[in-house]
Amino acid sequence: MQEPQRSVIDIEASGFGRQSYPIEVGFVRDDGQAWCSLVLPAGDWLHWDAQAERVHGITRAALLQHGRPVQEVAQRLNDDLAGRIVYCDGWAHDYTWLALLFETAGLVPRFRLDSVNALLDEARLAQLDATRQQAFGVLGVGRHRASSDARALQWALHALAA
Repeated sequence: MQEPQRSVIDIEASGFGRQSYPIEVGFVRDDGQAWCSLVLPAGDWLHWDAQAERVHGITRAALLQHGRPVQEVAQRLNDDLAGRIVYCDGWAHDYTWLALLFETAGLVPRFRLDSVNALLDEARLAQLDATRQQAFGVLGVGRHRASSDARALQWALHALAA
């Protein structure tokens, strides 16, 4: 029997330090529905890491121009992911950034975030990065944008479970 698809999420951030915050959120659900949005920084979200910008290619100016308000992004995540377990590959960072997003929005997540470590044994976990790299080529998507990274992670998890 074929392993079902998993719902996955990816978050790009302003940096990796304690002052960092989510700047882009993308998910792909188990049924294939996908969504991605830039996040308009809250008034006190000021930290910006130029090195992180070089990795994801998102400028603060782009966030200010195209980002959606924190409350709107959190509400959309709740609406689309309610009742699901949503997996990520950077749980420690992603959990912190999601918690900040929801706390700032004044909402409680209606989905559960979990690590891909819960899905894969050690041998398959060791293959995850290489399989995800393969996914970028197969899917024809670039790296370090939330929607592309989520789609590649979902593909890799499915491939490793097969």
